[in-house]
Amino acid sequence: MLTRIIKNRLAAFERQHGYDASYMRAVLDIDSKAFFAFAKVQKMSAYHRDVPRMVQYAAGITAVMAEDCGPCTQLAVGMALADGCSQTVLANVIAGDDIALPDDVRLGVSFARAVLAHAPEADDLRDEIEKRWGKRAVVSLAMAITSARLYPTFKYALGFGKACTRVTVGEKQVIPRRVRVAA
Repeated sequence: MLTRIIKNRLAAFERQHGYDASYMRAVLDIDSKAFFAFAKVQKMSAYHRDVPRMVQYAAGITAVMAEDCGPCTQLAVGMALADGCSQTVLANVIAGDDIALPDDVRLGVSFARAVLAHAPEADDLRDEIEKRWGKRAVVSLAMAITSARLYPTFKYALGFGKACTRVTVGEKQVIPRRVRVAA
């Protein structure tokens, strides 16, 4: 009974977001305890305190692009748009057009890239974020960056990853600027 309810919710999520959640149905069928353990990540990805929404989404999208340049990125863009984020800013984040980004969004994107690369400049960027918005903003961005990478990594590990695709932002198709992370 519970499995059927969960599968119905997954199907509703897929319809709402145009997203293939077959990897979650597979996990549910294989091991429901694993499904429920992974589902707890949703609380982490929904955490948001003290940082502007657009900055949080930009950092998360930058992180998801490090693992995926297709369905998970598209899902994140759709959620950002539904939450009122700017199509233009999102398209520029995806395209890697940093010059066109507002200063606060550029800071979030630069921070995400530095964190992903384990680069020393992450320290100065973190200090600037804390100065602008406080320590909870740093925690929010850390949660966004970490949780954004988890979903596509999990999908690829299970064999459900997809090849790179263009991302649609509103009516515009954008070629993602792949974020390369040092090995």
